[in-house]
Amino acid sequence: MWFRFPLLAVLAALPALAQISGSTGAPSYSSDSIVNAATQTVGALAPNTIATIYGTDLAFSTRAVTASDIGSVLPVELDGVRVWFNMQKCPLFYISPTQINFLIPYQASAGTASIIVSHDALAGFPVDIQVHDTSPGLFLWGDNQPLAVHLDGQLISGLSPALPGEIIVMYAGGLGQFGSTTLLHMQSGQLATAAFPIQLAPELQVLLNGIPCPPGSVLYAGTTPGFAGLYQINLRLPPDAPPNPEIQLVIGQDSSPGLIRLAIQSFLTGASRNGQPAGNVQLTRP
Repeated sequence: MWFRFPLLAVLAALPALAQISGSTGAPSYSSDSIVNAATQTVGALAPNTIATIYGTDLAFSTRAVTASDIGSVLPVELDGVRVWFNMQKCPLFYISPTQINFLIPYQASAGTASIIVSHDALAGFPVDIQVHDTSPGLFLWGDNQPLAVHLDGQLISGLSPALPGEIIVMYAGGLGQFGSTTLLHMQSGQLATAAFPIQLAPELQVLLNGIPCPPGSVLYAGTTPGFAGLYQINLRLPPDAPPNPEIQLVIGQDSSPGLIRLAIQSFLTGASRNGQPAGNVQLTRP
C-alpha cells in the first residue's frame, strides 16, 4: 500500500564560473553545511539521496517546486538557482537564501564529489563531499520520531502507536540505486512510476534496540511511486517488539543515526487495530 505526503514542499553550461566564484553576494556554504535531508546529519551521501545545503546568499527568492515545475522530472533550475554535482546539474525541491533541498544524481558513484551552488551570474566555491553506495536515514517529524504510518495511512505516534506484529510503512532516504536493469539509464530526478526494490535489499536490516528484526520482516524496500528520492520500507514488526524502541536502518557498513524511537505499544492480549488482531494485518501491494 502506498501513501502520499507533501514532502516535496517540506521538502547549458556554467559560463565564467572561474571568474565569478567567491564574488560579493555569491553563495556561501561548506562541506559541513551539506546534510542528509532525512536525518539532518553531516556525512556521506548516496545516489538518489535528498540532501540539504545550508548557507547564505544561496538564492534571491524562496519557493518550493510545484506541479507545473515537475511534469515527470524535477527541475534542475529554480529562479536562476542551480546545484552542481561534479559539474552535473542536480534536481531541485526547494530554494531560499539560506537553504536548498536537492537530489544527488542517480548515477553518482562512490568516492569524492564536488558541490557548487550558483544563482544568476554568481557561484560559490566548490566543496567536497563523500559519496557511499547508501546513506540510510529515516525521515523524521515532531520530536525526533520516524515518519511511519499504519496501513490505513494514519501517522504512527504516541497517540496512535504501532502494535507488535503489525505491518507498518516507514519513509526513508539514502537507500541507493534500484535492482531493476530497466533503470540503468534512469534520469536523475525522475518521479518513480512503479515500485522498484533497492539493489541492496538483501543487506537491509531494521534494528529495534540494536537487535535485527527477524528474517523476512522487511516485506518491501524501494521507491515510493510518484516521488523522487523518497523510499519506503514495508515492515512487519516482530510479535515480541519492545515498547518504543530505538530504531535504526543498517545496510552493509552504513547505518542511520540512533536515538530515534518508534512508537510501539506494549503487547496486550487481544490488542487490535481496526478490528484486526495484531500480526494478522494483510499488506496490499500494487
